Amino acid sequence: MAAQGERVFRGSLNAFVALVLVFLVTPMFVIVPLSFTSGAILVYPLPGWSLRWYADFFNNPLWTQAVRNSLVIGIATALLATTLGTAAALGLTASKSRLKPIVFGLLVSPMVVPIVITAVGMFYFFSALGIAGTLAGMILGHTVIATPFVVVTVSATLQGFDRNLPRAAASLGAPPAVVLRRVILPLIWPGLLSGALFAFATSFDELVIALFLASPGLRTLPRQIFSGVSESISPTIAAAAVVLVFASTGLMVLVELLRRRAERMTRPATDAA
Repeated sequence: MAAQGERVFRGSLNAFVALVLVFLVTPMFVIVPLSFTSGAILVYPLPGWSLRWYADFFNNPLWTQAVRNSLVIGIATALLATTLGTAAALGLTASKSRLKPIVFGLLVSPMVVPIVITAVGMFYFFSALGIAGTLAGMILGHTVIATPFVVVTVSATLQGFDRNLPRAAASLGAPPAVVLRRVILPLIWPGLLSGALFAFATSFDELVIALFLASPGLRTLPRQIFSGVSESISPTIAAAAVVLVFASTGLMVLVELLRRRAERMTRPATDAA
């Protein structure tokens, strides 16, 4: 009887989770057919099917420049956030200080602080430094919110890391830089790459900081989509949204594959056996 009740509970829970997933995903699927409309407005039923709006997206200088800006900022953010986040994760994992939880909380605080508050603070601080509205300001602003994802991801990977390996390398005379480059990084690279992809995705999808820090000539793809919705709703916006959604989905799938690989690589030999 208990087993039957457990099966009913699990079935109900799975059905509830499926309904929540459908509720969250349905708006994204609704926009996909609209991006293929042959008409000039977003309306159902579709008057016909066409790729004209995707052609406009890939040929219009406003959209191509926005994509280029997002890619440049995203790649630079991923490199900077991965470097800082990995260093912080390695230091926290090796530390035995009682302040370790406080430091970790401070590092990941941008994940929990409302993004509007963070963006307003960045705007005033970067304006005082003279970098608001510049490419450097956008990269630094996105790095602030992307680094916590790297810290969390790399820290999780290091939890299953065998600490005897770097000790063995050090006992054989390897300096710390060699231990890091030849022992630690090759073993945690899936988690490190996952953190880099998280950082890139965070920057590529970010809008609020871009609204405060980006100049008119430095629009990112989310900022351009927002401006298009505010000024004139065109089916090109739907095409851009579909490209953004599928790019983000692909990145998340890749992150999940890397996470599973990291678990296999850092699993102790006894567990694997």
